[in-house]
Amino acid sequence: MESLANELKVRIIKTLQLEGVQPEQIDDDAPLFGAGLDLDSIDALELVAMLENSYGIVIKDLEAGRPAFQSIRALASFIQAKRAA
Repeated sequence: MESLANELKVRIIKTLQLEGVQPEQIDDDAPLFGAGLDLDSIDALELVAMLENSYGIVIKDLEAGRPAFQSIRALASFIQAKRAA
């Protein structure tokens, strides 16, 4: 799961154009929204699009997908669970 977490960090930085942020600066358990990366609702939509384009995962209901976006670790676990299903 560590390689997936690192891959996600790189994709998030690229997708959201987080200038000056390096993958190793992002804590796997830090919140993606609010504190931590301080992402907003527009960023959430871009992340949903990235998941669909990069991993083939469709999140139709943002409320249902909300737990997946709590941290990098949660997002990696969500992707792994969807791949296994």
